[in-house]
Amino acid sequence: MRMRKKPNLIPRMERCADVLLDEPEALRGRWLETFPGYRALHLEIGCGKGRFTADTAEQNPDIFLAAIEKVPDAMVVGMERVTARGLQNVRFLDRDAANLLDLFAPGEVSRIYINFPDPWKKSRQHKRRLTHPAFLARYARLLPVGGEIWFKSDNDPLFAWSVEQFQNAGWALRELTRDLHANGPVGVMTDYEARFREQGVTINRCVAVKTEASALEHTGR
Repeated sequence: MRMRKKPNLIPRMERCADVLLDEPEALRGRWLETFPGYRALHLEIGCGKGRFTADTAEQNPDIFLAAIEKVPDAMVVGMERVTARGLQNVRFLDRDAANLLDLFAPGEVSRIYINFPDPWKKSRQHKRRLTHPAFLARYARLLPVGGEIWFKSDNDPLFAWSVEQFQNAGWALRELTRDLHANGPVGVMTDYEARFREQGVTINRCVAVKTEASALEHTGR
């Protein structure tokens, strides 16, 4: 669903400017040096309106969270949520996930969150999926061995396809479920996820762990 353009977007973003990074490329390789006092750097790809972003940062004050979103009309809502709570361990990046290697150095990110990405259903669009092998190779560069991708989707075909891509690329899968909230709410939810759960939509989730095999896979060896 296309996000409606907000006529007051610029002043709203200006009021939350402290949590938006204008030149995140300058922090490549020194995120935790620039923001000291945190034990790890986590990355959320496609944060949308930022409910998951704000809740995750609030519940994990010892981690620093970088949240990427290329739709400013959605991102500004997340910025407002983080600002209203006074959270200091989040920064937003108005960037595309295709450029991750310009933003983070190898091994710099400990965990990546990918929540309910666009399924890009047509075969010719599959290369745009955030779990396409080309993206998995980028993530393998950013994560150390043992680093994790936390992936959630309500789209069953996309999830099955993604699981196959993870396995083919040598990632170890754990906590795999096709009905995450079957016995009640589990973990931090996005706005969409909370709505899906109310509607009875099942949520798929897995954690993909970088192994020595996936480390080699992304180098082509």
